[in-house]
Amino acid sequence: MQATLLGILGLALLGTLHAQDSIPVQADFQQDKFTGRWYSIGLASNSHWFKEKRHLMKMCTTIISATADGNLEVTSTYPKYGAWGGVSREGVLGVGTGASPSAVLPRGDQCVTRNSLYIKTEQPGRFSYTSLRWGSKHNIHVVETNYDEYALVATQISKGTGSSTMVLLYSRTKELSPERLEMFTQFSREQGLTDDEILILPQTGEAGSTGR
Repeated sequence: MQATLLGILGLALLGTLHAQDSIPVQADFQQDKFTGRWYSIGLASNSHWFKEKRHLMKMCTTIISATADGNLEVTSTYPKYGAWGGVSREGVLGVGTGASPSAVLPRGDQCVTRNSLYIKTEQPGRFSYTSLRWGSKHNIHVVETNYDEYALVATQISKGTGSSTMVLLYSRTKELSPERLEMFTQFSREQGLTDDEILILPQTGEAGSTGR
């Protein structure tokens, strides 16, 4: 019984490592060019919180800055809903969402700001982040970016209740070309996400659209 259990755990770990390795990282990643202001244009996720909150999600602003030891300080500002701030149950930064079923009414133009620290790994363009509040671990990949227009970021999230995949499309401006949006949609599908799990985030007062 013990040997069988260890074998199952080993296969699960191997599967997780394979999933992480299968996600590409931007070649010759230049962290200094990646810092600055970004807008979250698209979000795809197969997590439960995404399914519950997608109708509330809006575009948010993210400021990325490098620390002295080479990590990334990530500060995101979201529209505020009800009495809760815009952060997912897994502590995911980069998209505005309510954190409770009762948080369904936007508070005008009020916002909430969240900070997190992305720890560098041995591979440039890949980072790790642990949410102590939600008990989740994040393996973050900067998949593709040209630094001055867009960035595609994929994250593998694991916690005690299971694992999920998240893909974020960032832009230096509040709009991106249809070609970039299609790139985001296609990459999300390649990660096993369905069109119902892919969202082009609306600006405040607009309705979002699903992947096509």
